Amino acid sequence: MGDEERGVRPDAGAGDEPGAVSAPDRTATPDETTRSPRPDRTGLFIAGAVLTACAGLVLYGVLDTADKPGKPPVPTAAVTYEVSGEGTADIAYQGRNEAGSAAVDRAVALPWKKTVRVPLGRPPLVSITLGEKGGQASCSLAVRGKHVQTASAFGKFGRATCQAELPSATPKQTEAAG
Repeated sequence: MGDEERGVRPDAGAGDEPGAVSAPDRTATPDETTRSPRPDRTGLFIAGAVLTACAGLVLYGVLDTADKPGKPPVPTAAVTYEVSGEGTADIAYQGRNEAGSAAVDRAVALPWKKTVRVPLGRPPLVSITLGEKGGQASCSLAVRGKHVQTASAFGKFGRATCQAELPSATPKQTEAAG
């Protein structure tokens, strides 16, 4: 290890003690003189405060909703959709969706069958659209195991729809669903 690495000034004079470490030859900047010797923990404090606030909001939400009765479940009916034929078809059908939007399965290989729960008051329906190659397909609809309707589609981009009516939910049915 050389003298410079140990902090010994190479130009140490006769009056200097051998092996003495010299002070740096620069002046301190204003930032260095105002800094405290402890590390800055402001960021850590802010992160802890934010985390505590988030935990409090989550806890408040859990406790607040526990006291309120939930929305009663919507009563439903079992509906079976069936599409027979050969080839493929696009199939749109109503399932358990309170908003009333339909699910769509594209280019489904036939035959196809699906049983879903449909909210009372919403019309169950299945709609088929044949592809560019055409062909023949039939849809059928059964509510609670009872056949309700059948329709057929023929030819290029042929279409058919099967639809039924479900009664609206009565207060007794709503209580029975809960």
